Amino acid sequence: MKHPVDVHVGKRIRHRRWLNGTTQQQLAEKVGIKFQQIQKYETGMNRVSASRLWEIARTLGVPVAFFFEGLEGEGEGASAAASALPGDILSDREALELLRSYYAIPENQRKRLFELARVLSEAA
Repeated sequence: MKHPVDVHVGKRIRHRRWLNGTTQQQLAEKVGIKFQQIQKYETGMNRVSASRLWEIARTLGVPVAFFFEGLEGEGEGASAAASALPGDILSDREALELLRSYYAIPENQRKRLFELARVLSEAA
């Protein structure tokens, strides 16, 4: 039986890998395992050891804590804006594509786009 924490960590690995444009094969090669193992991690079928999670985090350019963000009970002081979002927004492919596209925009234009989105959301 899958443990909810293992499933959550696996989803976070998959989403970060996808945002980076990294394939399962590429990630597996960088951490020294087979891509099938990455598949098992991403589905929560297998638990990720601490040392392997450390390597995955280093490879994907995030702190280890990134994989635990959003777990129930974590961050009880979460902002109201965050609570207005669907529970697992990172499982939405459209949202992930939007994030990837957003970060591909040069920083000065990205800031202007962010301000426009903020104004539009307040007007809605």
